[in-house]
Amino acid sequence: MSIQTSESSRTADVIVVGAGFGGLYMLHKMRAMGMRTVCFEAGGDVGGTWYWNRYPGARCDVESLQYCYSFDEALQQQWQWTERYPEQPEILSYINHVAERFDLRRDIRFDTTVTAAHFVEASGAWQVTTDKDESYIARFLVMATGALSAARHPDIPGLDTFTGKWYHTGRWPHESVDFTGRRVAVVGTGSSGIQAIPVIAKAASQVYVFQRTANFSIPAWNRPLAADAQRDFKAHYSEHRARAKATRSGILYDYSQRSALSVSEDERRAEYEARWARGGANFTHAFNDIFRDRLANDTAAEFVRSKIRSIVKNPDVAERLVPKDHAIGTKRICVDTDYYATFNRRNVELVDVRRDPIVGIGPTQLQTRERSFDVDRIVFATGYDAVTGSLIRIDIRGRDGVKLADRWRDGPRTYLGLTIVGFPNLFTITGPGSPSVLTNVIMAIEQHVEWVSECIAHMKRIGVKLIEATRDAEDDWGLQVEAVARATLFADANSWYTGANIPGKPRVFLPYVGGLGVYTEICSKIAAAGYTGFQFS
Repeated sequence: MSIQTSESSRTADVIVVGAGFGGLYMLHKMRAMGMRTVCFEAGGDVGGTWYWNRYPGARCDVESLQYCYSFDEALQQQWQWTERYPEQPEILSYINHVAERFDLRRDIRFDTTVTAAHFVEASGAWQVTTDKDESYIARFLVMATGALSAARHPDIPGLDTFTGKWYHTGRWPHESVDFTGRRVAVVGTGSSGIQAIPVIAKAASQVYVFQRTANFSIPAWNRPLAADAQRDFKAHYSEHRARAKATRSGILYDYSQRSALSVSEDERRAEYEARWARGGANFTHAFNDIFRDRLANDTAAEFVRSKIRSIVKNPDVAERLVPKDHAIGTKRICVDTDYYATFNRRNVELVDVRRDPIVGIGPTQLQTRERSFDVDRIVFATGYDAVTGSLIRIDIRGRDGVKLADRWRDGPRTYLGLTIVGFPNLFTITGPGSPSVLTNVIMAIEQHVEWVSECIAHMKRIGVKLIEATRDAEDDWGLQVEAVARATLFADANSWYTGANIPGKPRVFLPYVGGLGVYTEICSKIAAAGYTGFQFS
């Protein structure tokens, strides 16, 4: 399936963009199929999200025994995790181990950013350009750029005048950052802020937490992973994985089959207490209607609100930390270690920027409309242009030179979150319209990579060069994604799932809410039927 082109361009069968979990597995699968593959990575090494996210307290909110590849049984059995929820350095060590184990680095171009990818109709191939002024040609282009990789830097007047140091949690320095004795402003209380704030507060002389939206968080109760517990789990690893992949979240939670409204108040509270004591996002699966029925959701939300009020000693601060504008779980549920208790510290102050917004930054201060805060460090925990940001930042052009950014001007449209009309042989890993960020993303990645690999193998078998979704199939899938979201409470929340955190971004529910198990079955049936909704040429 190789193509011929001018000597000025290098050739491959497949180009993969990104060397995180998705890109590494894609590279491994393509190699196994005998496809000449080159992978581009903007970072200096493998890891993707976990290469960049090195902020204090960075930790996965999926348990370590499930947040890892399942495609290789020996890898699963031999790698030993040390904690229930893995910390960033341990996850990065695991990814490095995978890269070494399968000798993946030799086909990865590090410190290389893809700036453009254009489909050349005359040759039916993709021409990819990098920031090194290099050009590559390949039949297939796989975008494994990550759903949470395009860091969002706030546009605050005066940031360039700040004489201290500032950081973004999604682009953290690789050298150690010492906050000892510093006056630190942390802007944002999403997942990364909730993880970083307790750690920073232990070192800093003063921490000002600038909160726009209060978020629900469940304690992690993290702990060392006992050797016997790990051994017992691994004894049935394949069965655990099969069950997890059939669930909505791709995680082995205890999924209740009861309605929150079908039991007594005492039974509900006992169930919530048990889930709180166990910790983690398993809490939101205490009853089967929490994501569908607002009254059911209110019972869970009010339980967590009562916990916040009991933990935070100052009633006024507690009330500002209590989320009131969204149903629990419909914004990314956070998992924390001592987040709420941190606001009992004398050196931590909560600032409500919804009431008193940030207006500017000076050489040594951060200014709201009503106050000036003297700081010498600023941490922006302001999140990402999620799901689509890493794609539209690249000059991707399909048939007739149409830009992907223009094609998605009114919101992203895909078929299965995998392909886009007008962009032949382009595949997106965990793209918009797939379960991606609503699942254990590694399980979602494996499903995507394996489906794409089987699709390319099918094309080789039947001797065709191009695959492209039909307009009808893409439109129909968009309607399905929207309909499934509207049947839940997710659609009502003002969250980054809808692009609400990015000014001017079209409000479209980005992931598929139907669950990984249902989605996998849909994709499998489409492939088994000869790739319904696709056209080959």
